[in-house]
Order: sequence, then C-alpha cells, then structure tokens
Amino acid sequence: MSRQTLNYWKQPLAEVPAEVWTTPRLEALVLAECGLTSVPAAIGRLGDLRMLDLGHNAIAELPDAIGDLAGLADFLYVHDNRLTRLPDAIGRLTRLQYLNVSDNPLAALPDAIGDMASLVELRADNDTLSALPDAIGALSQLRYLTLRDNRLRTLPPAMARLTALRQIDLRGNPLDGWPGVLADVPRLEKLDVRWVPLPEAPPWIADLRSRGCLVYT
Repeated sequence: MSRQTLNYWKQPLAEVPAEVWTTPRLEALVLAECGLTSVPAAIGRLGDLRMLDLGHNAIAELPDAIGDLAGLADFLYVHDNRLTRLPDAIGRLTRLQYLNVSDNPLAALPDAIGDMASLVELRADNDTLSALPDAIGALSQLRYLTLRDNRLRTLPPAMARLTALRQIDLRGNPLDGWPGVLADVPRLEKLDVRWVPLPEAPPWIADLRSRGCLVYT
C-alpha cells in the first residue's frame, strides 16, 4: 500500500477532519491556515507521519502526544500560532530534522530541545525568547539556527558545542555585546547581526572572516 498525503491548506476547519484518523499509512499532513485552535491528542496515533504542517493557525497548546510521532523526520511547522510554550514531549522527536516555531509568543525553549538529536534546522524567529537553554548545545547535527527579532541579550556557553553549525541569524536582538561563544564554533559560515546595536567588532570577528565566515552587521 502506497503512503498517503492529506492537504487541507486554507480550508476553514472547526477541527481536524475525521478522514485523518482513518487514512492508512498517512505520511504527510498539511493543516496550515485552517483556523484551528487546538490539536487533539489523537495526533499521536499517526505513527507513519513524516511531515506535519500546523502553521498559520490559532493553536495555543500542543498536546504531549506530539511526542508520540516517532516517524516524524522531515519537518514540523507550528509557526504563526499562539503557543506560549512547547511541551517537553517534543524532545521525543529524535528523528526530526526541521522545526519551525517562529511567530509565536514563546518566552523560552524547553530543555528537551536538546534531545532532538537529528535536528538540522531550527527556526525560532519573532518569538519572545529572552534566553536559550544550555541544552541547545547538545544538537550535534544542527546547521542552521535562526533567532531573528527576539529578546536575546546573550548566548549560552554551551553553544560552543554546536560543531555542525553553519549559519546563525541574530538580527534584531538586543544583545549586550558580541556573542563571543561563536568564536569557538568551528564550522560557522554566516553570522548575521544586522539591526543589533553592537560596539566595534572584537578581534575574533576578524578571525572568523579570515576563515571564510560571512559576517553581516
């Protein structure tokens, strides 16, 4: 039996359609811009799901059952919702490679984010993050990290452990100074700190540029 895709993009829905729960081998589910305000715990039963798009809705909370999606590997979009927190259960998504939690009133990321061992790209733009958990340093596969327009003043020392990190976007954050921890990120190729009131660049920025890293100020 072939794998299935269900796409309800921009369809006004009061709830997740019943056929979602009866479609065998459902691999991709798009529920973007549907006006949804909640996600039922039954979502955790979709064991074959690899891709889930819940973006551009009015969802205020994700159920713990989101962590039961053991097959979720390609992407999870929950951007542009009303999430004030992410459940610790999200850390059980150990195969997930792409996570977008942008445009939510998120004040923090859970420590469980560090358990998402396969994460390659994390987007958390235009949230209300004032700090990052030390656990983010455990994301050994992370290559792309976008944190534009948050409330970050510093970065945790644990970020020096992000040995795969290639690009980081810190635009529009009220940083207290140049985030020196990035001097120890060995594969950094792009650092974007535009729209950030920073003093004169320290010597380690010249070192980054000398090894080919693009620094946008």
